[in-house]
Amino acid sequence: MDEHPANAVRSKKNSSMVRGIQMVEDGRVSGFVSAGNSGAVMAAALFGLRRIAGVERPAIGAIIPTAAGRCLLLDAGANADARPEYLVQFAQLGSIYAERLLNIAQPKVGLLSNGEETGKGNQLVQATEPLLRTQAGINFIGNVEGNDLFKGKADVIVCDGFTGNVLVKTAEGAAELLFRSIRDAIKGDPVASVGGMLLRPKLQALRRRVDWRELGGWLLVGVNGVAVIAHGRSDARAIRSAIRVAKDAVDRQVIATFATAFASSARVAPKAAVAEKGKP
Repeated sequence: MDEHPANAVRSKKNSSMVRGIQMVEDGRVSGFVSAGNSGAVMAAALFGLRRIAGVERPAIGAIIPTAAGRCLLLDAGANADARPEYLVQFAQLGSIYAERLLNIAQPKVGLLSNGEETGKGNQLVQATEPLLRTQAGINFIGNVEGNDLFKGKADVIVCDGFTGNVLVKTAEGAAELLFRSIRDAIKGDPVASVGGMLLRPKLQALRRRVDWRELGGWLLVGVNGVAVIAHGRSDARAIRSAIRVAKDAVDRQVIATFATAFASSARVAPKAAVAEKGKP
């Protein structure tokens, strides 16, 4: 956990993570799931599977429960710093994911910002918004705020990996606090305990709907193979769900769909190529 991910992958060729990715690369398995260090999974996938031609930066796609069902947020941690062109590709990748795995026709894409109005947001958001608005094939609805995420206003929400990771982990913590508080309140009151027994089936159903263990792992979107990153504190239920995510991606041929969509733009911008010299 204390090692630099790329250095660890280069120096530990026989680690389970590197060997697992190699099995995907060699075609011996269809997908790889790991609850290990997410940076190392990302590095191993980049070295072993490489990026899909035309994709400049892979992203981590996180499924989030909403009032309308589910939405996909990306990036959830792969790229702490991002460029406007990366976010445009996240929107393209996310739209394909939502259509293939979430069964959403013409998914609505939102850009995470601190205000809905055009012109709000930091420099990254302000530079990305006009690009998304004019990008063909993306059903862009404009800027969305953090509370819009859970209202189901958008099916796909794009942001940089730093913002996305903080948002997802904050949401997980808030959900756990809410259910723990409900449980403690019911235990401390005999009358409430009786009401709690009556509400128990409804509360359990709600808990399953928002439980990160039921949602499974996060697909690494943009690499040329199925790699799923599970939560570091995953239990058996969470691992089962992560395997389900990988299986769905394989069954629905998501990677092939990504590759086809980006085949016409199989290039790396000269500026990006210079910046990434020596990197996977």
